[in-house]
Order: sequence, then C-alpha cells, then structure tokens
Amino acid sequence: MTTSTTGLDAAPRTAASTRRRQVLRAATAAVVTLVLVGVPTDILANPWFGREVPVRWWEYPVLAATALLTALWFGIQQRHPGEGQAATPAAGVLLTVFAVGCPVCNKLVLVTVGASGALGWWAPLQPVLAVLSLAMLATAVLYRWRRRPCDDACTPVTPTR
Repeated sequence: MTTSTTGLDAAPRTAASTRRRQVLRAATAAVVTLVLVGVPTDILANPWFGREVPVRWWEYPVLAATALLTALWFGIQQRHPGEGQAATPAAGVLLTVFAVGCPVCNKLVLVTVGASGALGWWAPLQPVLAVLSLAMLATAVLYRWRRRPCDDACTPVTPTR
C-alpha cells in the first residue's frame, strides 16, 4: 500500500522544517557570537588571547545575554526574504566587545587615554556600555519581532457588544 502526500500533509512538514532551520540558525548565531566576543576578550579562556585585568563578574551575564539576543534576532523569521534590514544586531555586538574587553588590553583605548585613563576612566564606563549594547540588541530583536510575518493568530480580536 502506498501513501500519497496531500496538501494537508505537506504543510506541517514544511512548517516543521522551517522551524528547524530557524532554530539551527539561531543556535549557530549564538555559538558564533560567543566565540567572536568571548575568545578575543578572553572571557572564554583560550591560549591565543590574555587579559591584564581579570574578568569581572558582570561580563559573563552580558556575554550570555548578547548571545541570547543575537540568537533571538536570527531565529525570528523575516517578513520577506529579500527585504533589507533596518535593525541589525551588529552594532550591539560590537559595543559588547568594547564593554566586556580588558580595559588596558584595548589598543584604541590605550592610544586615546593612556593606561591610567583606561583604568580610571574607561573601566568605570564599561558597565554603561554593556547596558547600552544590550538595549540596542533588545531593540533590534523587538523591531524584528514586530515586523515578522503573521498568520491568523496575530489578528487582533475585536470585542463584540
């Protein structure tokens, strides 16, 4: 006995495969973000990079939140595949690198304000940059969420009298 695929059977498989692709894309984005931010800042210990200032306690949750928000952004389906991006997580992720990086290991900071300025001025500013970067990422995720394609479940219900 052979079974044929009807239009009803094909729709759930297509939706399931789309969902799997979105989850895989989000997980890949999270791992790539963890590696691209965590390795050069030496939050994730590695033999290639080092830090002069130890990792501060708040840098771990900022790195985790950055990876999570980036994964969410990549996991939300675009309205139209060819549509341009108005809000991307790139600026927020780049700001996270500056926020969680070693204050005296950053060559741009050292050239600009020197070693004493890096510890006295830049290091206290880094938690503010971390909050700003997470706010930027959350805004990008919210923007993408609000512009995602919608089915009948997204239609507002009008109250009846």
